[in-house]
Amino acid sequence: MHRLSRSAFMLKTLQKTTALAPDNQPFQIVTLSNKNGMKVQFMDWGATWISCQVPVNGELREVLLGCRAEDYPRQSAFLGATVGRYANRIANARFELNGQTFPLTANQGVHQLHGGDGFDKRRWKIEKCGENFVTFCLNSVDGDQGFPGNVEVVLDYELSEDNALTVRFHATPDKDTPLNLTNHAYFNLNNAIRGCDVRGHSLQLNADYFLPVDTDGIPNAPLKSVEGTSFDFLEEKPIGLDFLQEEQQLTKGYDHAFLLNNNAEKTCAILTALDRSLSLQVFTSQPALQVYTGNYLAGVPTRLGGSYADYAGIALETQALPDTPNHPEWQQYGGITKAGETYRHWTTFRFI
Repeated sequence: MHRLSRSAFMLKTLQKTTALAPDNQPFQIVTLSNKNGMKVQFMDWGATWISCQVPVNGELREVLLGCRAEDYPRQSAFLGATVGRYANRIANARFELNGQTFPLTANQGVHQLHGGDGFDKRRWKIEKCGENFVTFCLNSVDGDQGFPGNVEVVLDYELSEDNALTVRFHATPDKDTPLNLTNHAYFNLNNAIRGCDVRGHSLQLNADYFLPVDTDGIPNAPLKSVEGTSFDFLEEKPIGLDFLQEEQQLTKGYDHAFLLNNNAEKTCAILTALDRSLSLQVFTSQPALQVYTGNYLAGVPTRLGGSYADYAGIALETQALPDTPNHPEWQQYGGITKAGETYRHWTTFRFI
């Protein structure tokens, strides 16, 4: 990966806001760009992806839901945030590992979601940055939100010349611990500023199985074949075509993990705008993809000071399966990292 000194590009790429974060310091915003004019922005609070402007028909189009800097700590939708230690849900905010029970901080009723008071609510250190990359670092101490072990997390965002953003996570714990990191960006390829109904977009997934969940989003059945169900996206179809059918009725839409097929030559997801003016291809090393159709986005603030409506954007969160610490049968797909081992995963979002 191309690396330059932090000082070489800091003045060009880094800005501080007049708004203050919860620690009473300014938010720091990094802007990356490529030769095509594509621009992406990240904030050190939550290592958050706050903007993605893609050239479409000679104009830059914002395709990422977002809000004003001062609203990020107050919104509850995890807009563009880096979430961890464990993305998604851990049932009853507890798990057993190596014969020991670990109670966790609960933040969704009795359950834990996205690590509790997690990585999205921390100020990450900007380690390096340049015209096309930025590296963030975070230290999570032993006992953080109940999780065992100290973990040093390194996160790289890199923008390529073919309009692709790659997200790389590296983390090494000093004790066995659950570890599941992802970015929680919401996409709307037609209108991310105000957020038109994303159910008009089309979606294709390289996944033969999905995971049923209850009304709290907790897995309540084994992995299930998508064949003959509303969860079958093996062929492209409009998101709204089979909407609110079957298991979706419990979660007000899609909010389910799909186990990705092990085929590195195929994209794991393709999202296409209603007018087909733009598509997003997703590639990843992760075993699963959480598809969330923004079922509870109503009231989340926009960049313009208004608020989004439900279904204004779709999150495509590459990760391990939810609640894996409580399901040893799924640990073959990841979710637990051994002491001294390095957690390494990457995801590429390519706009065409």
